[in-house]
Amino acid sequence: MTTAADELIALDRAAQDLLFRAARTANAFTAEPVGDEHVRAIHDLVRYGPTAMNAQPLRVLLLRSAEARARLLPYLSSGNRDKTAAAPLAAVLAADVDWHDRLPELFPHRPGARDWFAGDPAGREAQARFNAALQIGYLLVGVRAAGLAAGPMAGFDAAGVEREFFPDGRHRVLLLMNIGRPAPDAWRERLPRLPYEEVVSTL
Repeated sequence: MTTAADELIALDRAAQDLLFRAARTANAFTAEPVGDEHVRAIHDLVRYGPTAMNAQPLRVLLLRSAEARARLLPYLSSGNRDKTAAAPLAAVLAADVDWHDRLPELFPHRPGARDWFAGDPAGREAQARFNAALQIGYLLVGVRAAGLAAGPMAGFDAAGVEREFFPDGRHRVLLLMNIGRPAPDAWRERLPRLPYEEVVSTL
């Protein structure tokens, strides 16, 4: 049934449900693989999401092999290990703190932009974390747009994962995400959402 509110959203109701209302965080997946072509299609969609100064600091490390997954599992909280070991694809989502080196290419209308951040490592890291977090949000919605489910996880030893997978020292791991087709028992009960009146105010 179409409501008055639906008419104010450009996406049809089925697309709205796919991305938001019917989408859930998955805790279990089928064994169906998620191929590189699927991940590429998602990236080619979500890369257009905005970031400050077009920075694009998010870096995604896909862990496909059993060996790679075994290197990750010791750094996860106990509640995240089994589902990550069983997921068809696990992704490590990190922020590149040297993102400013790409500004001559990504922000060419400000030729000196890279130099603004060259001597400010703390500022660069803050910007990297903020903009990569934005990109993670786009990625999560992109996974849903591809008909898949995402299982984002924050229960892990970030410093340990960085040492294990990013020894160059220029990446900060922000989140892990399992990706795949949801299993029949993938969901918990839907948790409450705050109403408009508690979120939005007007001056």
